[in-house]
Order: sequence, then C-alpha cells, then structure tokens
Amino acid sequence: MTLVKNNYRPLNLNAVFNDFFNEFPFADKGSLSFPAVNIVETADAYHAELNAPGRNKEDFKISAEHGLLTVSYEKKEETKAEDVKTVRREFSLQGFKRSFTLDDKIDVAGIQAKYENGLLKIFLPKKAEVKEAAKQISIQ
Repeated sequence: MTLVKNNYRPLNLNAVFNDFFNEFPFADKGSLSFPAVNIVETADAYHAELNAPGRNKEDFKISAEHGLLTVSYEKKEETKAEDVKTVRREFSLQGFKRSFTLDDKIDVAGIQAKYENGLLKIFLPKKAEVKEAAKQISIQ
C-alpha cells in the first residue's frame, strides 16, 4: 500500500479572484486600462461616450472600416536630458484599443467625434430611411 500525503486546504474564492485580476495582463494597478463606454440610441443616431480623462485629443485615432468602429489611444513618454549621462531609461507607453460592431443603419460618412472635459464623444448618425412610394399595378 502507498501512503499519499494530502495537502488539502479549503478553497478561498476571494483569494482566487484577487490573484486572477491582479495578474490580469490588461490590468493597471487593479483597474482595467481601457476606458468605460456608454452608448445611447436616439431616433436619428447613436451616441457613444468614452471616459478618458487626462489625455490629449491628438493621441486618439478613430477609424471605421469593415463594419467596425475602432477607437485607439497611444501616448509615448520619453524624457531627454542632454546634460546627464543615461544609465537606465524606462519608456512609458499608455494606450488602449476598443472596437465596436457598426450596425448597417449607421451612416459611416457622417461619423463625428469630439473630446471635451475628459470624455470622447462619438456621434454615429443613422442612414435616412428610404421609403418606396406605392406603385399601382395595372391589371390586364
């Protein structure tokens, strides 16, 4: 008979989830590195707002192609000191990329964006509905 040592410890789910999210590859000190988004539909458009405070509007890129709206942000920070010999330099890169599926009803040519007070606001107008006129068919 073989004796097997049992290392049974009760499972602590809080510890499991904390370990998972602390080691999450997109986590930045416990919070996700991409901004939260709100999307609202009105009769004539969709309105998306991304919460992205403290960023420059020049560092955002928004594209719409192949049925996807992609919002990305990238900011490289490098410090240059000409009077100091660099022994170690660490680069800082901040960024995110989010993609959303575009509905067939959206007029891609009319999409507009504006960044103010830490919110990136994207206006996605709907295409005008084309209503066909009733056609009278004569009976022969």
